[in-house]
Amino acid sequence: MKFTDGFWQLRSGVHASYATEVRDVRLDADRLAAYAAVKRVERRGDTLNAPLITVDAHSPAEGVIAVRLTHHAGKRGKGPDFEMPGAAARSAATTRTEGTTAELTSGPLTLRLPTEGAFGMEFLDEAGRVLTSAGRKGSAFATVDGGGHHMVAQLALGVGETVHGLGERFTPYVKNGQVVDMWQADGGTSSEQAYKNIPFYLSSRGYGVFVNHPGKVSFEVGSEAVGQVQFSVEDQTLEYFVIAGPTPKDVLARWTALSGRPALPPAWSFGLWLTTSFTTSYDEATVTSFVDGMAERGIPLSVFHFDCFWMREYQWCDFEWDPAVFPDPEGMLARLKDKGLKICVWINPYIGQKSALYEEGVREGYFVLTPEGDVWQWDKWQAGMALVDFTNPEATAWFQSKLKGLLDQGVDGFKTDFGERIPTDVVWHDGSDQERMHNYYTHLYNKAVFELLEKERGQGEAVLFARSAAAGGQQFPVHWGGDCWSSFEAMAESLRGGLSLSLSGFGFWSHDIGGFEGTPDPAVFKRWLAFGLLSSHSRLHGSSSYRVPWEFGDEAVDVARQFTRLKHRLMPYLYGAAVETHRTGVPTMRPLLLEFPDDPTARVADRQYLLGPDLLVAPVFSQDGTVEYYVPEGTWTHFLTGETVTGPAWRQETHGFDSLPLLVRQGAVLALGADESRPDGDWLEDLELRVYAPEGTGDFTRTVTVPDLMGAVAATYEVVHQGGEVRVTTDTDRPYTVTLVG
Repeated sequence: MKFTDGFWQLRSGVHASYATEVRDVRLDADRLAAYAAVKRVERRGDTLNAPLITVDAHSPAEGVIAVRLTHHAGKRGKGPDFEMPGAAARSAATTRTEGTTAELTSGPLTLRLPTEGAFGMEFLDEAGRVLTSAGRKGSAFATVDGGGHHMVAQLALGVGETVHGLGERFTPYVKNGQVVDMWQADGGTSSEQAYKNIPFYLSSRGYGVFVNHPGKVSFEVGSEAVGQVQFSVEDQTLEYFVIAGPTPKDVLARWTALSGRPALPPAWSFGLWLTTSFTTSYDEATVTSFVDGMAERGIPLSVFHFDCFWMREYQWCDFEWDPAVFPDPEGMLARLKDKGLKICVWINPYIGQKSALYEEGVREGYFVLTPEGDVWQWDKWQAGMALVDFTNPEATAWFQSKLKGLLDQGVDGFKTDFGERIPTDVVWHDGSDQERMHNYYTHLYNKAVFELLEKERGQGEAVLFARSAAAGGQQFPVHWGGDCWSSFEAMAESLRGGLSLSLSGFGFWSHDIGGFEGTPDPAVFKRWLAFGLLSSHSRLHGSSSYRVPWEFGDEAVDVARQFTRLKHRLMPYLYGAAVETHRTGVPTMRPLLLEFPDDPTARVADRQYLLGPDLLVAPVFSQDGTVEYYVPEGTWTHFLTGETVTGPAWRQETHGFDSLPLLVRQGAVLALGADESRPDGDWLEDLELRVYAPEGTGDFTRTVTVPDLMGAVAATYEVVHQGGEVRVTTDTDRPYTVTLVG
């Protein structure tokens, strides 16, 4: 939200008060409070009829400093509030004063402010370098004629500094110059709206900022005051966390340690998913024809997903199979599972009025109400639908009990769709604030489903396919990019969304191969297959048309087979990266910024990514196969061709549908499995260690850990490359081969 009219003036009807002069600073052992007048105080009378802004600072975790700006402190906090499972029981900071300066330090991060004179704040790293600062307009409140009280903060942007993250955003990858509002919306992938609004951004200078407010937060990223990131909330208080690095990886590690690390998805979920699509007609015969058709064509399939119409029309959700289409659901699921498949079904948190569960929910008080005490309803999506109130523990248990029935039938996971269009003119069971609950609702929804899966299937076996999320939602993977068009442009915008989400702390991400809306041109479909099968999770899905590869020609079948089998071979390496994500918060699909933070070009690259630490993927977004991509410093080897390229440099290449730039970093050792038929096989069976040491590579040592299917260490290999020779030491007696590339 903008408050100013250019640099000098405020907008009509806006009245702003800025923390101007320090009047008092109080230090405890582990926290700090400052009181700032909003004008210069030259005599005692100036302290009358004028507000103070209170600035409280503490540390919820090592390397994180929380700053709370308050105008009036008497507003009752109705919640909800973000859960911070990694927050310390008491502040993790120390304080000190030196002359006219007060400091609060937590690990490598220090907040410094004056104890007298002009008010301002600086955030310093361990070496004393100023990472960012809140200057003369950096701590404020603003009122608007006709109502509205906003707390406003500004943090300085350095020359050349880039800002990333803020959730899954399909707008330009670098957020400088953008207005970004945290407000959940079902807006597809072609607009400024987002399904996953995360009020966290990552700076290229090696720090992060999280605004601890679950409601609407408005960011002006160099778009109002061009040298500042401004964020504001309509409230009496605003709290933000500055999170230390020094590297972007360190920032994400600290952020996810505080807000929750991603669970480790089961290995089977990394295989290929196939769905019925959305509005297509299907029954068991259709489903079986798809499954058998994949097997007949040698395309390994891991998960089959039933989209919305597995239930009867107008009755979403009643969690009952349409008996006219699926007269024997238990038998059908058993037959599919006999083919080695896992099963996922679509759900949402809405109960249509025609559903048998509607009357039950009304009777028990499980739905969100209007201020008049009636059940809130509308006809968008499902006729007369009501909204399950997850602030009511009994409603949550009721919803989970319906899903348990599906698990008992043989379902393995849920696609948790929707959760964004949450009304603000309602009453919640626990008295939550309507505006704060709008974004936060999806967190309660996905948490309820994920916790049920963990309870029933065990840790390591729970997986969602979730569309919406709030901060902390990374704990409940996997998330997918939502409704995109079937075009190269939509392919690219989907990738931008995934890159932004990964820099917001989300470790596992997917997208609809081929696009959701419309029917893709065969070229789009084949290029998207390679992109999708070199993502952490891979799903074929559409809206009004099927996404089985043979619908797009024989070559599409070949491409699907090739890249599915390739992904399975990569699983020892890929699941090792997933374990790292689970333990550290560093995403499996990584923007180049994370691995090459000192490379200015890597900071802005948005058409490529790293899959794990050592594989660079550059999807092809063109009809004729041309692709332009950036090669970071070092010598890289094309995985598919063996050609070497040296960076830093831009490359332009032309690839057939069976290829794309898939580069391996110099000095990498890839653990490759022999079983191409499934993602969750015995990875130590005939394991290959492929050592990438192009000519001129110096000596190096790499330790390779191959996990088991639960993420524990199955085997460790110490690989020493010296003088053109390779020596391997291992703790397993399982046979393996070593290939020296280059």
